[in-house]
Amino acid sequence: MKLYRTPRLTLAPTTLNDAQMMLELLNTPKFIQNIGDRGVRTLQDAERYISDRILPHYEKYGYGSFTMILSGNGTKIGTCGLYVRPGLEVPDIGFALFEPYEGQGLAYEAASFLMKKLNEEFTIEKISAITSKTNQASQTLIEKLGLAFKKTVVLPDETEELWYYEN
Repeated sequence: MKLYRTPRLTLAPTTLNDAQMMLELLNTPKFIQNIGDRGVRTLQDAERYISDRILPHYEKYGYGSFTMILSGNGTKIGTCGLYVRPGLEVPDIGFALFEPYEGQGLAYEAASFLMKKLNEEFTIEKISAITSKTNQASQTLIEKLGLAFKKTVVLPDETEELWYYEN
């Protein structure tokens, strides 16, 4: 798994070393509201989440979740990644940041970098994104990445209708 650098970030494949950060991120009110409650409540839950969901995704597809790390001080500020999700026809790009780092263009920096790598390294021709209908910040970022709203979708075993974007 490859490490990437952008002007302000290091994008490192998410590993078990990121369990504490994932525990905190997955339990922020915005993550739960906008992305969903993953039921991760302990460090062991976070380790299991990474072992069961994130690492196998890398093994199967060669890409997945990247931990966003500030280059200047090594602070882990969230995740950005490329995912194959049940119920979506093409892989999607997703991101989540701790609130103090929102609004600084960091998610855009990470996501636009990964978008440039789609064909070069990941052999992905089309990319999608999903977001809740009320998450205006994500909608704005998704559109800035060049994706356009196509339809609404409900993922398997979910009830919330999401907005689906594609390039």
